[in-house]
Amino acid sequence: MDKIRMNTPLVEIDGDEMTRVLWQWVKDILITPYVDLKTEYYDLSLENRDATDDKVTVEAAEACLRLGVGVKCATITPNAQRVEEFGLKKMWASPNATIRAKMDGTVFRAPVIVRGITPLVPGWKKPIVIARHAYGDVYKGVEMKAKGGKATLSCDGNTVTVFDFGGKEGILQAIHNTKASIESFARSCFNYALDTRNDLWFSTKDTISKTYDHTFKDIFQDIYDAEYKAKFEAAGIEYFYTLIDDAVARVMRSEGGFIWALKNYDGDVMSDMVATAFGSLAMMTSVLVSPTGAYEFEAAHGTVTRHYRKYQKGEETSTNSVATLFAWTGALKKRGELDGNKELAGFAERLEKATIDTIESGEMTKDLAGMFKLDGVSVKALNSKEFLEAIAKRL
Repeated sequence: MDKIRMNTPLVEIDGDEMTRVLWQWVKDILITPYVDLKTEYYDLSLENRDATDDKVTVEAAEACLRLGVGVKCATITPNAQRVEEFGLKKMWASPNATIRAKMDGTVFRAPVIVRGITPLVPGWKKPIVIARHAYGDVYKGVEMKAKGGKATLSCDGNTVTVFDFGGKEGILQAIHNTKASIESFARSCFNYALDTRNDLWFSTKDTISKTYDHTFKDIFQDIYDAEYKAKFEAAGIEYFYTLIDDAVARVMRSEGGFIWALKNYDGDVMSDMVATAFGSLAMMTSVLVSPTGAYEFEAAHGTVTRHYRKYQKGEETSTNSVATLFAWTGALKKRGELDGNKELAGFAERLEKATIDTIESGEMTKDLAGMFKLDGVSVKALNSKEFLEAIAKRL
């Protein structure tokens, strides 16, 4: 058969451990037999990041901005143990954090919904997409222990007292954000809502944080009124702001089917809650969207080290590859959309359907087999490669 042609390459960002193995299997079994795959390849294995002094990570992010679409495998963020294991020059930063900063992007995470895996919240029928601001807050916080004294906060000639400890011990943390980053966050959220035709919710605690959180609220509202209100009304979707505690209550009572925009820490916590409630982090997709419209797709989980250790010993694994596979389909769909390549976008949609149909027919990896229940369907747990081969049969 003639393979589907690609007009423009996408950025392929390879990673580490078991997900690197799955990455190659997904390509070999489900993509390259059908697509004349064109990619600009970047090796973000921990060894290569160390060899290039992490320049390869920056180059990969720059390529995503240049070509508009990238797909990324899960990567190791080294700790002290990893530095010793790999003999690293230093404890390199999180590749995801580096790419997010370079692309000035917002992370959108959404569950893959299949019949037979029932969300722990019974009312949730549609995906809830978490939009996480990827800059500032506690992730760039400055902390210290206090052993008495008065703590002050000073900037641009203004000084305020944080707390007078007197002779008592305590702890301090200072966090910051920038107007430019919040504006980029807002525009990425509004653009993604328009792109996916979903309502957008945004929530902070502006009643308590009357400067920090209130600034987020004001910037979102100003940009919406000036740039997006008419577009949202024409698309038949809504932008909605509420306090975060009210939003949590509304989310639990909702049917889903919307984007929930959150500050950095809030988004970090709530994305894991939503992923677990929908079934599995291995079924959670993630896409980084820049305010200029560049997209980088990836799985929301890590490198599955425990399974990789088994794989290294020649033992069988049953690693769930759905999130990695959907990173590829998301990138191929977006590439096809941007290039006007309907064949490529259609192929990606059929591959997603084949994946869901395979699971709903009872063929899946062991992690899903333990939670799958669908009347009239018997469950067959497959190993990592067998699952991909089962998808290929339906494709």
